[in-house]
Amino acid sequence: MNSPALQRNDLVPEIAAKALWIRRRSFQMVYEAQQGHPGGDFSAADILATLYFGVMRYDPQMPADPGRDRFVMSKGHCTGAFYSVLAAAGYFPEADLKTYMEPLSKLNGHPNRNYLPGVETNTGPLGHGLPVATGIAIAGQLDNADFRTFVLTGDGELQEGSNWESALTAAHRKLENLTLIVDRNRLQQGARTEETATLDPLDEKWRAFGWHVEAVDGHDHAQLVEVLSAPPKGRGKPLCVIANTFKGKGVSFMHDNVAWHHGVPNKEQYEQAMEELV
Repeated sequence: MNSPALQRNDLVPEIAAKALWIRRRSFQMVYEAQQGHPGGDFSAADILATLYFGVMRYDPQMPADPGRDRFVMSKGHCTGAFYSVLAAAGYFPEADLKTYMEPLSKLNGHPNRNYLPGVETNTGPLGHGLPVATGIAIAGQLDNADFRTFVLTGDGELQEGSNWESALTAAHRKLENLTLIVDRNRLQQGARTEETATLDPLDEKWRAFGWHVEAVDGHDHAQLVEVLSAPPKGRGKPLCVIANTFKGKGVSFMHDNVAWHHGVPNKEQYEQAMEELV
C-alpha cells in the first residue's frame, strides 16, 4: 500500500516534477487527439499530483484494496490530467495514454470505472462526484474503516444543486473522513463563474452548511500537502479545501483565459507551450 504521506516533508520537489509532467503529457494528449479540456487540466494538475504523490494511500497493483483511500474526479471532463496522474501512479502503462480519445479506447472523454483501474466512479455530468463521494464516506463511517475519501470539483460545477444536498448530508453525518477540493479557477465554459451565478463568499457558504473550510493557493504544493494530509480524526465535520487556481496555469497564452476551457492547440501553440512548461 503506497503511503507517501509518511515522508511528506521531503516530497514537495517530487510533487512539483509530477505536476509539470502531468501538464506536459496531458497537453500532448489533447494536441494529438485534437480534443480535450486543457485549461482545467492545468488548474487541477498540482492538486492531483499532491494527492497521488503526497497524501493518498493506495496500491496500483491492488486497485480494489478495501483499505485504499478513494478519489473521485467529479470534474470528469478533465481527463487529460486525470489519466496522466493515474498512469504516473502506476495504474496502467504510460504507453496507453497514446490512445486518448481514439475509437474504442479505454481513455475516452469521461472516466469510466469499467475500463480503467483507479477510477472509482463514472463522472462527466457535473454535480455527480460529491454525492457519490458522500455515499462512499458514509459506507466507511458505518464500517468504522480508516480510509479517506477525496473528491475534486470544479467551481462552476457548484451551480449544480446536488452538491448542496450532499453538503447538508455530509455535515449532518459529521463525515470527517470526507474531503472536498474545489478547483477555484473562477472560469467555466464561456464565462467567469461570478458572471454566471455568484459563488463568493464561497468559504462562508460552506461554513454555513456545517463544513470545516480551508483556503489555499492551489498551485502551492507545500500548502496543499499540509492541508490535505492533516489528520481528520477529531475534526467532527467534513473538510472543504478551496484551492485558488488559474485555468491554463503554466502557459502564458492559456493563463486565466476562458477560451482554453476546451481549446485545442495548433502546432505553433503546442510548441510554445512545451517550451514554457519547463
